[in-house]
Amino acid sequence: MSNFLLSTIIGASAGIVGTGLGGAMAFVLERPGKRFLSMLLSFSSGLMIAVVCFDLLPEAFEIGGLFYGLLGTALGVVAIIVCEEFIIKRMSRIKSGYSSNKYIQTGILVGIGIALHNIPEGLAIGSGFTARMSYGWELALIIALHDIPEGVAMVTPMIIGGAGPFKAFMAAVAAGIPTGIGAMIGYLLGEISPLLICICLGFAGGAMLYITCNDLIPESKELHGGRGSTIGLIVGIMAGILIISAV
Repeated sequence: MSNFLLSTIIGASAGIVGTGLGGAMAFVLERPGKRFLSMLLSFSSGLMIAVVCFDLLPEAFEIGGLFYGLLGTALGVVAIIVCEEFIIKRMSRIKSGYSSNKYIQTGILVGIGIALHNIPEGLAIGSGFTARMSYGWELALIIALHDIPEGVAMVTPMIIGGAGPFKAFMAAVAAGIPTGIGAMIGYLLGEISPLLICICLGFAGGAMLYITCNDLIPESKELHGGRGSTIGLIVGIMAGILIISAV
């Protein structure tokens, strides 16, 4: 099996398994408490901060230098902001024309956001495989863990709204597929030159940092204002460091 095909399969698997496990967990729990979801989202945020700050960006700087690594980071932030603006503009149309059930609407909109956010995560996996095989596997593992709470967040409102469990689960699985598309693009770009690997890794790092700081951490605090979210964040960072050191 070629490294390109392996990168694509592993990238898709990371997204599908992560969101799929999250979807299955939400189905088992039916209505997880806000405190539990808050800690889960914070833990996920900690994982992402650890992998971006202690692994992804340092690797980018080592391959292509500080300037191009930071350029990729800035481009990643801008790209996610543009995607979010697109989602915001589409939200009103979907709400008015798709379903009268607000819980189903919420689940669908969260799923769209997850699918778009999974592309830069896949980009990191694909670029990681071109940099170093073990690095690609490491990123795939961390991103799969990160996707679990996203699957929970997507499926829970759909189940509350009356969606069938199989439909809700398959929707979560489908939201993970774009990770494979991102991995394919990241690998192809990374094969062109080391400089593009650097920019791709920086791009993925910037996108994931923005998602974490702008979406996941504020959402976890909004769900539950106690110390649980802070503890989850710290434990997530520590877990991310342990995974990085072990792989």
